Parts: sequence; C-alpha cells; structure tokens
Amino acid sequence: MQPSDFSMQSAVDLGARKAALEREAKRQAEASSGTANPYAIDITEENFQSEVLERSLRAPVVLAVLAAWSEQAKQVETALDRLAAQAGGQWFLAKIDTDATPQLAQALRAPTVPMVAMVIGGQVVPGPTGGATEPQLRDWLTQIFDGLRQQGVLPEDYTGFGPAPAEPEEAQPERSPVQEEAAAAIQRGDYAAAEAAYAKVLEADPGDEAAKVGLAQVRLVSRVRELDANAVRKTAAENPDDVDAQCKVADIDMYGGKFEDAFDRLVGTVRRTRDEDRDQARRHLLGLFEVLPPGDPRVAKARRALTSALF
Repeated sequence: MQPSDFSMQSAVDLGARKAALEREAKRQAEASSGTANPYAIDITEENFQSEVLERSLRAPVVLAVLAAWSEQAKQVETALDRLAAQAGGQWFLAKIDTDATPQLAQALRAPTVPMVAMVIGGQVVPGPTGGATEPQLRDWLTQIFDGLRQQGVLPEDYTGFGPAPAEPEEAQPERSPVQEEAAAAIQRGDYAAAEAAYAKVLEADPGDEAAKVGLAQVRLVSRVRELDANAVRKTAAENPDDVDAQCKVADIDMYGGKFEDAFDRLVGTVRRTRDEDRDQARRHLLGLFEVLPPGDPRVAKARRALTSALF
C-alpha cells in the first residue's frame, strides 16, 4: 500500500495505536501511584512468544483478552490483578487489549470479550468468558491448579494464591545459587547460560528431577527459536525418512503443547528407520520425554510405543 492510500485498515491501525497509548499511560499512572501489578504485562505480537509461550514453560500464565470499552473486561482485569498480586509471582497475567492489538486478538479467535485462558507448557486451557467475578475466577484457578498438581505438573506445595503456609518449626526450602542463576538467565533470554546452570545442578545431583525438566525445556526452546515452522514441516512431509527434519517438527509440536503428536512422530520415525538414523530418532525422543514431569501418563504411553517399535 502506498503512503497516500487510505483504507479501513489504516483507521484500525490508528485506533490500535491510540488504544496502545492509552493502556501505556494507564500503566505508567499505576506505576507512579504504586498500584501497578508487578506480575502483569501487556502482550503484543512482538512479545507474545517470549512472554506467553516461553514463559509458560516455567510458570503458569493466565491470558486475559480485554477491551477498554467493556465494563465486564474492566471487572475481570481488576479481579485478575488482585489475584495475581496475591499469588506473588506463582503465575503471571498476560493482558491482550483487542483495541491495541486487534490482529493478535483475531488470531486467538476469542469468542467474546472478556475471555480468560490458562497457558501452561505451551498448552492452552480455556477459562471463563464474559463478566466473571473474582470468586468465580478464583474457583476456576483453584480447579486448574489442583488438576496440575495431581498430574505432577506443579509441585505439591504450589497454591497459586500466595506462599504455602510453613510447617511448624520447619524452614521452607530455598533455591540453590545455581538454580537462581538459571532462573535469572532465562529471564534475560540467555539460554546457553541457563543450560550451563542446570547442567551444573545435575552434575552435583544427577537425581534432581526439577533440574532435569528445566534443562530439557531450556534446550527445547533454544532449538525452536530460530526455526521456520512452515519450511521445516514441508521438508519433513516431503522426506519422511529425514530424521533431522522429523526431530525438528517434533520439537515444534512439543513447544506448542502437542506432546502426543511429537511423540507419535518420532515413534513412527523409529519404526521406519534403521541403524544410526533409528538411534538418532530414539535419543531425540528420550530427550523430549524429559520436558514433562516424571510420571506423566503421556510419557508412559509413548515409552510403551517406543519399546514396541524397537522390538
């Protein structure tokens, strides 16, 4: 489009810019007054991957699709801000303003505004739509967190609503300096440093399951960050025995929360290949198993399928 052209898209862009500026002004006012939620972030097309998908590999992310013109959206946003602040960083609130980022909101196919969802491990769990109250949102979060704890995705002492009460005369365990180092490296996007930190933990304690999962997740994100998903999928479809291409597609599926698709793809690759190619696919699959917590039923199922494919 030439600069002199005018279209409805231009009007939408101007409206989006105005909405984004208004939300930024609101955020700055809250920061100045000390009322800002430190665990919330405004989401754009540029930071959606890092602040929603990648962050969800480390902690739950509550995704809220909002609009400044909606009173129900304001009610939901206020309630979620309070709940996130009470949680003290156990989960993060990602806000999408349909006026500021209309293309992103359209891509998410939100049926109505407001809409709430949980993103964990790159996987989306739908939540309330419309004017949910704070008690309703708390009940929904409680159900989600309870289910994730039962699946072993979240620690048993995870509450989602603030620090768990300390046992009498028993100090709460603290993260080691190396674990702190890994967390800080992830926050600044230095995945090589995070990988080195987790590897250091495992060198000292090979049985540290949390470090195993953390290392596997960091390695996964590092591998997929620069991939062209469409090109990789095309190569894999045209060359079913190209183990490298199949592994890359499995990484993309794993990153997107399609765990069973990733596992099935590599089990199928093991069935079709022989010798070094088969061993490459097998080793890559074993590495992907470590992205999920120990005891995950999807891993158990895929291990059985792998055994069948090998023997």
